[in-house]
Amino acid sequence: MSPLRVTPRGGRDDIDGIETLANGRSVLKVRVRAIADGGEANRAVTELLAEALGVPKARVRYCPAVTSRLKQVAVGGDPRLLGETLRKLTRGQDLMIRTN
Repeated sequence: MSPLRVTPRGGRDDIDGIETLANGRSVLKVRVRAIADGGEANRAVTELLAEALGVPKARVRYCPAVTSRLKQVAVGGDPRLLGETLRKLTRGQDLMIRTN
């Protein structure tokens, strides 16, 4: 699972790297053009992550509490390959990813 901080109406669909919150927690910063209404932003984030990580949309799923800007997602696939791809997307910044 990966922690995300999502910015709806962010002007573009993009992964902005890693951010460290005030509590010391690291999150992946994601912005989407979609608004946070009726699940539109969540769908946009799912599509963005699936495309960026090279997995089908069905492999990206939200964990509980999807209505806040801080979210948890689980992505199905080879953890090693997903981790490598994520490191490339975030320019090598560190993000703690839990694998199940």
